[in-house]
Amino acid sequence: IPLDLVSSLLPKRTYLNFHLATHIHLHARYQKDYAGKAASVSSTKTMSRKSLLGLIDSLESSIEKMHWKPRKSEWVNYYSECSHVPKFLEEKIKLVTNYLGFLKPDTVWDLGANTGVFSRIASDRGIPTISMDTDPGCVEINYLQTLEKREKSLLPLWIDLNNPSPSIGWENKERMSLQERGPAGTILALAMIHHLAISNNVPLAKIAELFGNTCQSLIIEFVPNSDSMVQKLLASREDIFQNYTQKEFEKAFLEFFNIVKSEKIGDSERILYLMKKESHV
Repeated sequence: IPLDLVSSLLPKRTYLNFHLATHIHLHARYQKDYAGKAASVSSTKTMSRKSLLGLIDSLESSIEKMHWKPRKSEWVNYYSECSHVPKFLEEKIKLVTNYLGFLKPDTVWDLGANTGVFSRIASDRGIPTISMDTDPGCVEINYLQTLEKREKSLLPLWIDLNNPSPSIGWENKERMSLQERGPAGTILALAMIHHLAISNNVPLAKIAELFGNTCQSLIIEFVPNSDSMVQKLLASREDIFQNYTQKEFEKAFLEFFNIVKSEKIGDSERILYLMKKESHV
């Protein structure tokens, strides 16, 4: 982001903050005043090593003092405020723990991880785990928890699965895309199939294909039409998702996986599946 744009977007009170005023506002003003002007050799000044280190220390101090407290949102407060969650959360944790114990994956990607409750089932076992979500508040809380607990096996990332990071750089080869960084040993896709299929209109066959190309095994939760969260998604739109059924879900995923286990989660109608690629059964 251009420095002058950052300066213009910040509130006026940031001019009273020494670090922000120095490193952003004054720097932006300096760039504007001297833009396009050629500097003569005689006017060019250099900074001593001590001055450069002082500048770095000042920038580091400025960044360390920045804190963002995420506002309340549906997803930041999902586990504490959604009335339906406590009913089966404990049972879901137990099932995921058992499934991961059965699979013993070398890596885990948790897609739609929220604040990382289920990611930590894997990372606490020492399994390198990437915890991905699209809600910035959830990712921030997850990240702060990793710092507080000094967790070495968990990496929270902001990732939009509907628009994932592509390969970038020279000839698109310097930085790999999300899929190219796989396959993961196991993907956790908990309480997200309805968001992909209904909120984003992605056919079940395409969702299954994505996971089939991205992991060796899959722990996925099917959330049926009758579930309150699906009904909430359908409340503001026409239900055109006649193929969103358990039968069609299994049919789509059987093209890429074998279903090893499937169990209902507590008293809910949700079903947790353990699937493996044929070569890894």
